[in-house]
Amino acid sequence: MKAAQSVLKIAAVVLAAAAAVCAVVVFWDKITAGVGSAADKLRCRRQYAEGCCVDGDDEDYTDWDE
Repeated sequence: MKAAQSVLKIAAVVLAAAAAVCAVVVFWDKITAGVGSAADKLRCRRQYAEGCCVDGDDEDYTDWDE
């Protein structure tokens, strides 16, 4: 009886892992788009913190230097 329970537990773990892999494969385009968007936002914030504004955003604040 214990052997059957062990086999069923192992089968459940294998099926859960397979389901996780299938979910990643199905939503791969959305995952990569989300990661790319997050990377772009982080890159933009890093460049802003270093003093380089992205996309010409500093044009609105040119009169502040006076």
